[in-house]
Amino acid sequence: MPNIAGKAYAMNVVTPIKPWMTLINKFIFWLAGTRYFRKNLLGLQTLSLIHYARWAIVRPRDFPRLSSDQPAEDIRYTYMFFFSNFNGSWAQYVDSFSSAIPYGLDLLWYRNVGWPKSVPTQPFHDYITHNQVWTNHYYNAYPMASSNDVKSARVVKDRLRSFAAETADLAPEAFANAYDQLLLELQEHLGPMQPTPIVSLAAAAVYQRRLDENQAREHATRRGPGAPATV
Repeated sequence: MPNIAGKAYAMNVVTPIKPWMTLINKFIFWLAGTRYFRKNLLGLQTLSLIHYARWAIVRPRDFPRLSSDQPAEDIRYTYMFFFSNFNGSWAQYVDSFSSAIPYGLDLLWYRNVGWPKSVPTQPFHDYITHNQVWTNHYYNAYPMASSNDVKSARVVKDRLRSFAAETADLAPEAFANAYDQLLLELQEHLGPMQPTPIVSLAAAAVYQRRLDENQAREHATRRGPGAPATV
């Protein structure tokens, strides 16, 4: 399914900016990093489903030409590229952004062509849908891991390293007691990484198709090469 790899979803949104707004938008992004404006983006910290989010503003003259033979393009707008990877469904993510940082979104997409504001959500949904570029190939090194799973894995890894150093000279009984205490300490970070529940009919259809393909492949393997197909 486009945009999805395991538990993660890749979103790419490209929105035009009128040329005379380019410097204003760049200035806004600079302001967003200052202490006064940063509070408008604090809601992002509550969204643990986000792997990362990045904005980039590209002016017409910044688009690359691969060779001098490539015809010059007549690009009339500056473009803002928004890239993000997250866990959950498209609607969950977009709604979470709208709820967590509505003023921040209106600041970052300030006066982009067609921007409807982040509230109410339906025009906001339509705008993202219209400007989203599908991800046809999306590689995920840990497809069954959510953002929280990765954070927990880092906590467990760091704690295991310190635990190994702290218990290197302990007697067996003392080590067992220390290990039990370690499990209690890390229990909120330990858990199986499993597929997410089906969140849409489209995802359910993809899951069923892959299941059917795997079953057909296993059936063909059991029959062996050259065996007649069964109807």
